[in-house]
Amino acid sequence: MTLSTFQRQLLGLDESALLARGSQQLQRPVWAALARLTEAATEEGFQLKVASAYRSYDRQRNIWNGKLSGERSVVDDTDRAIDMTSMSPEECFACVLRFSAMPGASRHHWGTDIDVFDAGAVNESYQVQLSAAEVAVNGPFGLMHEWLDQRIAQGRSFGFYRPYDKDRGGVASERWHLSFAPLAVDCQRECSADLLRAVWSDKAVGEVSGRQELSQQLESFFERFVARVAEPPKSALEYLPPA
Repeated sequence: MTLSTFQRQLLGLDESALLARGSQQLQRPVWAALARLTEAATEEGFQLKVASAYRSYDRQRNIWNGKLSGERSVVDDTDRAIDMTSMSPEECFACVLRFSAMPGASRHHWGTDIDVFDAGAVNESYQVQLSAAEVAVNGPFGLMHEWLDQRIAQGRSFGFYRPYDKDRGGVASERWHLSFAPLAVDCQRECSADLLRAVWSDKAVGEVSGRQELSQQLESFFERFVARVAEPPKSALEYLPPA
């Protein structure tokens, strides 16, 4: 299967549509919308910062392989480490997929999605974990996320919304994850199980741990952990960046 430029961008294999600022990369319209959201946050006393933006296919593959091999920790919904040594491959996949996407299926490949935190709520030496405890009501970033909830509900989030706003039986709730709807909706529509199989079969991009077992049930895992996300609010979809 010959991949188009857009398909390569969906998979995190092509960065030509991205604009770098510091150590982060996003599509240009996302940077513009983020600047407006950051300004609005500053006016309310928050220091909205990006913990993670674009992530390449290779980076996601390393995360995936590391978690399945035991080199990286896998945690449950309460941030406790999971021992997967006695689990079946399918059970291991489900544990990893609660918080980490399959290579090629991460929304961070698109340059439309970001993980955010309130830098003003912690000291400079604090290591952001992107955990449920941090974004809970009494967590260090809870107040900023309550403010974000209100902005999204009011249609004043400059195109951003939460794809993982609640647990739908697939990916766990991730309040820190924001998606720029005007661009992300097209990426989500074009991402497919067949596209993942195509890139995984290319030895040039590296081996994916558990590929054979994962491929056998890919449609099921894709529906549960990739397609099962929140619908973007109409106001977010219709946001138009300033000319």
